[in-house]
Amino acid sequence: MTATATTVHSTTADPVVRLRGAGRSFGDRVVLRSIDLDIAPGEFVAVLGRSGCGKTTLLRLLAGLDDGMTGEMRTGRAPAVVFQDPRLLPWRSALQNVTLGLRDPDPRARGVAALAEVGLDGRESAWPRQLSGGQRQRVSLARALVREPDLLLLDEPFSALDALTRVSAQGLVRKLWERHRPAVLFVTHDVEEALLLADRTLLIEDGAIVYDERFDLPRPRRRDHPELVARRSDLLKRLGVDDAE
Repeated sequence: MTATATTVHSTTADPVVRLRGAGRSFGDRVVLRSIDLDIAPGEFVAVLGRSGCGKTTLLRLLAGLDDGMTGEMRTGRAPAVVFQDPRLLPWRSALQNVTLGLRDPDPRARGVAALAEVGLDGRESAWPRQLSGGQRQRVSLARALVREPDLLLLDEPFSALDALTRVSAQGLVRKLWERHRPAVLFVTHDVEEALLLADRTLLIEDGAIVYDERFDLPRPRRRDHPELVARRSDLLKRLGVDDAE
């Protein structure tokens, strides 16, 4: 008999995420196998791994976008997701995208405040086509955080941005996390990015967590800090990349 997943929601005293024996298969292909994972309230966790290792599948399970998991899963009460593609509705303004479905006595005021927080004060009426790629991603962040989630899921949100915009977006996410303190699961291919932002780094290989280490360097972090450089080199080797290339 095939096992099925059990899903419950965490309370404030519990980890925001708890997985026990979590797995996911697509036909005969096993994508995730026997994942045990706890994420504490306010903890920032980065997930690294080669393409196809199961990173995004893990995120989709936690977001409730995939109901094919086996094992036990406990998640936050209302996870919010920011994808690589901002996924804005082109026929709605920036403010309308942020407040879509928001249950609040004054959703407009909340939405205006959220846009101001991500640096888009005065752009409430702008259509997505009038915004740059970095600005659209800021709208996506505002849409996620306006709901005050206890779990924020980031699926390579900066990978489509140019280098300078990406650095700016990384700084924005750090500041927003410090202000709101949701637990974060951040999927990325960029080792340096993971180390700049996260408290803890996971490495997934063939569907299993093979590395799980904390990184306690004070923020904001410098890319040339010796400890960050050393950890970056170690992780790249674990990923099969020569740091000298």
